[in-house]
Amino acid sequence: IDIQGFPHAYELSAPTDSPVVLVFVHGWMLSRAYWQPVIEQLSKTYQCLSYDLRGFGESQPDRPSTNHSERPTPPSPVGASPGSPPATASLLEPAATQTAILPESRLTSYTPAAYAQDLNQLLQTLKISHAWIIGHSLGGSIALWAADQAPGAIAGVICVNAGGGIYLKEEFERFRSAGCQLVKFRPRWLSYIPLLDLTLTRLNVTQPLEPRWGRQRLLDLLSALPEAALGALLESTTEAEVHLLPQVITRLQQPVHFIAGENDTVMEPQYVRHLASFHPSFECCGNNVTELPHCGHLAMVEQPNAVVQEILRVLKTNLG
Repeated sequence: IDIQGFPHAYELSAPTDSPVVLVFVHGWMLSRAYWQPVIEQLSKTYQCLSYDLRGFGESQPDRPSTNHSERPTPPSPVGASPGSPPATASLLEPAATQTAILPESRLTSYTPAAYAQDLNQLLQTLKISHAWIIGHSLGGSIALWAADQAPGAIAGVICVNAGGGIYLKEEFERFRSAGCQLVKFRPRWLSYIPLLDLTLTRLNVTQPLEPRWGRQRLLDLLSALPEAALGALLESTTEAEVHLLPQVITRLQQPVHFIAGENDTVMEPQYVRHLASFHPSFECCGNNVTELPHCGHLAMVEQPNAVVQEILRVLKTNLG
């Protein structure tokens, strides 16, 4: 579907008896695939929408093909055999090629607020008027901005492994530098290295993930559009942007709940609680925060059952 001049890949499950639609927003250098274990359970009760952010996953600009009657096959979905990477590896364009294909008119802002505008346009296009947004990491910030921009359409927000509001100069500079290096050094031959999949099953998590998730993380890392990968990283981590987020959550009238990972080293629980404290539902002791034990930064694939139960509990509390 075309959103503000950019093709977006999305999946929408069948309608249910509930008027509420759950909308899932992924984090930086990831894709909608990571919500699959959660959506498989929740789609029995609620219609679920997942999509790839502009420049990530399959939300990519059109690319020329040697056979103009066919479009290039997208990266292998979750569950594809981790032992057969060449078919997808050959489709991953070098960063320079990706940059050349992107029309100048599509070079735009990659702030959380800009991505929130994309999200709200997607909801309007799909005629979704009663949504709960569930965002992971950067997706949590996007969810909060979207709720601020469209209070009539968005009834509530659940942030997973998302927090912030505190700018620590040295830590942010290290994070930005490491992220830039990660984006710039992404030769497609990395997809042929089997042990790299294994490494990514252990990155930022408490317990190793299933091998398929290591493969998925590698494919998403290699296929992200350079402008989007760098833009989303740099524009979401400036001092001004970090300090805007508490102001956004303070304005929200909708319910907001946070799910943190006890062992999350990317977004530590203390930073989750800090951002949560700006919402009235925090009260005095963090009533709007749930901390999952033995969980890292990818709660939705590390502990999908726990995340599902928490989402259902929050919805039941607020919907009656």
